[in-house]
Amino acid sequence: MRHRRRRFSLGLIVALAIVVADQASKWAILAAFRPAGVEATPFAATGSMSILPVLDFSLVWNRGVSFGVGNTGGAWNVIVFAALSAVIAVVLLIWMARSQRALLVVALGLVVGGAVGNLIDRLRFGAVVDFVYVHIGAFDWFPAFNTADAAISVGAVLLAIDSLFGGRD
Repeated sequence: MRHRRRRFSLGLIVALAIVVADQASKWAILAAFRPAGVEATPFAATGSMSILPVLDFSLVWNRGVSFGVGNTGGAWNVIVFAALSAVIAVVLLIWMARSQRALLVVALGLVVGGAVGNLIDRLRFGAVVDFVYVHIGAFDWFPAFNTADAAISVGAVLLAIDSLFGGRD
C-alpha cells in the first residue's frame, strides 16, 4: 500500500512538473509574441522566431483538439473540449492511483499533466496556445504543438511500451 501511495505521488509530481513547464513556456511565448499595446488574449500574432533550421516558434491558437481537428472556433468547443479534458484527467488519475509500476505511473503523469496544461489554456483563453513548429524547409510535416502536447505524446508512447512489455496492472 505504501509503495502504491509513493508511486502515485511520483505521478502527481510528474503531472505538476509538466503543468508548470507548460504554463511557463506559454507565458514566455505570449510575452514574446504579444503586439505592443495589445492587452486582450487571444490576440493575432504574425511572424515566427527561427530557433533551428528545422524548428520555429510560431504562435497558433488551437480551438480544436489534436492536429487542429474541430478548430472551428464554435462557441461549444471550449465547453466540450474542456469537459472532455477534465474527464480524461480524472479517469487517468484513478488509473494512476491503482497502478503498481513506476513506468506506468510516470506515463500517466505525463498525460495528465499535458491534459491539465491544455485545459488551463481552454479555460483562460478559449483556445490552446501552440507554438513549436517543426519543418524541413518549406515542407511542414507536423502541426504546431506545445509542451503539454509533447508530454501527452511521450506519455502515450510510454503507455504503449508498458502495455507491450510491462505485464498486467
